[in-house]
Order: sequence, then structure tokens, then C-alpha cells
Amino acid sequence: MAAKLIILAGALLIAYAVYGTVQKVRGKSKSSCCGSAEIVMPKPVEDTDESHYPYKYYVSVDGMMCSNCAANVENAINKSGDTWAHVNLGRKRAEVLSKTEKTEADFTKALQGTSYKVTGFEQV
Repeated sequence: MAAKLIILAGALLIAYAVYGTVQKVRGKSKSSCCGSAEIVMPKPVEDTDESHYPYKYYVSVDGMMCSNCAANVENAINKSGDTWAHVNLGRKRAEVLSKTEKTEADFTKALQGTSYKVTGFEQV
């Protein structure tokens, strides 16, 4: 009797895992890795002329797990209006073009109030 219950419990777990995977593939999952069902889109910057951005930085960011995280970081950095960030999720860093000189503290402040943390800063 106990063996049948264990087999039934295992079958239910497998069925639940398959169902969740199918929902995620179909785009109907109730959440992303960040617990949100909605997709976050990076907001486009107004000025896309790279020659207007004389400063370039690599900002390492901890806490990014998915494309929603990357979009959230880009949006937070770009909110200042004088930056143009693109996150490389694989490297866990933002590549930022800026119209004004920035410090690591500027990027830490931009991410303040989010779950992301600046872990490295390099001016290129």
C-alpha cells in the first residue's frame, strides 16, 4: 500500500512539472524567475547617436537572472536621460554610454530601490 502511494505521489509531481514546463513554453506561465507574469521591455532612449556619448563604462551588476532583470537594470540606468545602457546578461554587466562623466556611486544610486547591486565599475 505504501509503495502505491509513493508511486502515485511521484506521478503527480512529474505531471505537475510537465504542466508547468508546457505553460512556460506556451508563454502562459504565471511568473518569470522574478515572480512577475508581465514582460518588462527596455524603454528606448531618445538620442541614439553614439557620437553624443563620449564616455563609456562597464558596470557589473549582481542579482540579474533573466531578460526582465536586464530590462529593469537598463531602464533604471537610462532614467537619468544622459545615459544609454545595454545589459549583457551573460556577463552580468551593463555597457553604458554617457553624455557626462559618471562615478560608481552614480550607478549605485540609479539602482537604489531595486534588487540589483553594482559589484564592479570600469571606465573604458
